Amino acid sequence: MSTVKEKDTVRVHYTGKLEDGQVFDSSLEREPLEITLGQGMLIPGFEKGLVDMKVNEKKTVNVPKEEAYGDVQKELFQEVSKENLPEEIKPEVGMGLMAKNPDGSERQLRVAEVKDDSIVVDANHPLAGKDLTFDLEVVEIK
Repeated sequence: MSTVKEKDTVRVHYTGKLEDGQVFDSSLEREPLEITLGQGMLIPGFEKGLVDMKVNEKKTVNVPKEEAYGDVQKELFQEVSKENLPEEIKPEVGMGLMAKNPDGSERQLRVAEVKDDSIVVDANHPLAGKDLTFDLEVVEIK
């Protein structure tokens, strides 16, 4: 029976959890994730966990933050005057915002702090700084 190798395209069901067991994402209620390994589309620890798995095999992998979304980077926090926000937005800690980059692309931000005249936004990935656990099941190797 064949096993998952680098560059293979696989379909996989997964459930991602934080250290406290809280589920942050799962494919179990939808179609399996289809991905080609080695293209940088997945965090490194997720890909490493799939290598050498067989079809229908289930496995749990622990992914340290270094093989996930890395450390929280302080330089990705920025203070923004409330005057720069649309009037209809009432910022709250944890709220997601979209910002346009100079090239027209968009990036997601989270409100980290609300002050009287400004807010502090965080451009880190929401899972940065966290060790993750994934329950994996290979459904198909293409």
